[in-house]
Amino acid sequence: MSAGHSHHHHHLHDDYSRAFAIGIALNVGFVVIETVFGFFANSMSLLADAGHNLSDVLGLVVAWAGALMSKRAASQRFTYGFKKAPILAALANSLFLLVAVGAIGAEAGRRLFHPSTTQGGIVMVVATIGIVLNGATALLFARGRHRDINVRGAYLHMMADAAVSAAVVFAGLVILLTGQRWVDPVMGLVVAFVILWGSIDLLKESVWMSLAGVPSGIDVDQVETELASLQGVETVHDLHVWPLSTTETALTAHLVAPHVESTDALLQAARAMLHDRFRIEHCTIQIERTHLEDTRC
Repeated sequence: MSAGHSHHHHHLHDDYSRAFAIGIALNVGFVVIETVFGFFANSMSLLADAGHNLSDVLGLVVAWAGALMSKRAASQRFTYGFKKAPILAALANSLFLLVAVGAIGAEAGRRLFHPSTTQGGIVMVVATIGIVLNGATALLFARGRHRDINVRGAYLHMMADAAVSAAVVFAGLVILLTGQRWVDPVMGLVVAFVILWGSIDLLKESVWMSLAGVPSGIDVDQVETELASLQGVETVHDLHVWPLSTTETALTAHLVAPHVESTDALLQAARAMLHDRFRIEHCTIQIERTHLEDTRC
């Protein structure tokens, strides 16, 4: 009987500390600008957008904290370190988004029934700055959004903000040209729906990962088939796949290989296949000469 353990480390979070720091600094500055001019222009849409941006600053802080915690070394108590921290950060982030959607929706609904005069020109200028800042911040996270759910949360936040700012610009233009004040709250509701759509996906995936569900993109049946097709393997049992962090996947499995000559060679082949085919970085594999039904380890 033989067991093997393999590690392949990826330092994906390292690139994003700078992105988080820049994103937080830019957005704090913009929240201040938006609040001042929101009062000055009597624009509820700018003030609501400032509130939304503030929730996103909190979201970025949480995401950054998660990314930093995931790099902390393993300890006696946390033998995997804090690799799960970004999953919790993504979960918190999606909840922030839902709160922001609720705030925008409530404010837009109120304004539908109680419209007020707004200085469309100021609204347009400030919101245009918002598009540029949020778009630039989103680009900082664009590269890692497919590999790391935590970075994707930050990216979605910033893209949502850019969309909100674009809607506010459009509303400001219509107010300026036609004086129709209902456009502003209607646009707010549309944007709220768009943000809601994105945040539900993020919420679903972060809850899934929190419950140690198999990461999306990995088919367990396929993993089992590939392991079973390795030379000398008769059956595979006790196969488990779960996310260690937002970027790393772990696997444990028992391979029954009664006639295999070299268990080391089989372990090496299994590790290489799991790494190349499924990007599974941490695998613990036990090789058995006979199927040990009662063993549970």
